[in-house]
Amino acid sequence: MTTALDQLRDKTPLYTTAEAARAVGVPPSTFASWAKGYIRHSKSRRDVSGRPLLTAFKAPRGEPCIPFIGLAEGLVLSAVRRSGVSMQRIRPALERLERELGVPHALASKHLYTDGAELLFDYGTKHDDANMIEQLVVVRNGQHVFHEVVADYLQRIEYDSDGYARLIRVPGYGSDVVCDPIRSFGRPIFARGGAQVADVLGRFQAGESLTDLSDDFGVPAADLEDALRVASRRAA
Repeated sequence: MTTALDQLRDKTPLYTTAEAARAVGVPPSTFASWAKGYIRHSKSRRDVSGRPLLTAFKAPRGEPCIPFIGLAEGLVLSAVRRSGVSMQRIRPALERLERELGVPHALASKHLYTDGAELLFDYGTKHDDANMIEQLVVVRNGQHVFHEVVADYLQRIEYDSDGYARLIRVPGYGSDVVCDPIRSFGRPIFARGGAQVADVLGRFQAGESLTDLSDDFGVPAADLEDALRVASRRAA
C-alpha cells in the first residue's frame, strides 16, 4: 500500500535541479547532469554521453523535477565525488552496486550504508582499480567500510523502516538544516524550530535582527548565524 510518505518521497517532484544542487552543495550544472544525463559533442572525437544517475521526472525548465529520493541519491553521489573518484570510475561501479544490492534507488537505501563498501571493494579488486578502492573504502576492525568523507555524508541520512531515506541533514545550508518530505513539502528547514530557511533568510535580508528572528521562529541564534555564513559564501 502506498503511504503519504511514499507518495511525497518517491513520486512527487519537490525540487528544481538548482534547489537540489543548493541543498546538496554542488553546482547546478553538475546536479543537472547527474539527474538528466549528458551528451558532450566534439569535432575531433566521438560524442561522449552518460545516462542519468538520479531519480528525476520530466518537467518544464525551472519547474520541480527532483523527488526527495533523488535528493538523497544526489547527496550520496556528491560524497563519492568529494572523495576524488572520477565519474568515469563511478558510473560502472554504481551500476554494479544497483545489480548486487538488488533494490531500486540503491543510493538512497540503507543497504548502501551497510553493504556498499564491501561490494565496492570487491568490484575494485576484480577490475584492478586500486585507486578507487583507496579513495572510497578503508579497513577498520577487519571490515571494509566507507572512507570518512563518504561515511560522514551517509550519516546525514535517517532511514525509514523500509530502509529508504526519510530525512536528510543537508550540507548546503549549514550544520543543522534538514529536508523532510512530510514537513514543509520537503523545503529546507531548521532542525530546531522547524522554520523554513528561506523565510528566515528573507526576513534577515529585509533588515530584521538575528535576535528577533531567533525569538520569532524558535531557532537558536548559532544555527541562524551558520546558515547566514553559508548563504553569504554562496552569494560571494
